Amino acid sequence: MRAHPPVTCIDPKHHVHHADDFVREVARACDERGLRLTPLRADVLRLVADAGRPVKAYDLLSQISESKAASAPPTIYRALDFLLDNGFIHKLESINAFVACHHPNVRHTVPFLICDGCQSAIEMEDEKIGRQLDEKARALGFTPQAQTLEVHGMCAACAGAGDSTHR
Repeated sequence: MRAHPPVTCIDPKHHVHHADDFVREVARACDERGLRLTPLRADVLRLVADAGRPVKAYDLLSQISESKAASAPPTIYRALDFLLDNGFIHKLESINAFVACHHPNVRHTVPFLICDGCQSAIEMEDEKIGRQLDEKARALGFTPQAQTLEVHGMCAACAGAGDSTHR
């Protein structure tokens, strides 16, 4: 696997990927890692990437069902598990939704800023935060297995809106 530069971006505009380009990038990562990106996995990934915001599994299921009548819920969940396990998407536990990982070739801990108004999620890549959490946990004798940090609040648009259009 080739080395990748450290990820330091937090600009949400950087995180806009054309869904087809994103799927191609993940397909390349799968080839490098010896993983199989099946057509259904690619379809689920494309829907998550195309959503542009956190998307719930049942919404994905209804979208897949419209195009592929044979897709059963367990099949969709297995596709989501594959994408999660390999770092291609993230799950936001507090809102039970999925977002595309904007750097699928780099395994990283990602704090998310989640707007309680519009449900948008900003992926904040900051290795220092993950490292600090890990160090503090280990100092307490705790062995971390995974990290997901979700910070809830209001995005700038919702906080500045003052009206109900963003809430």
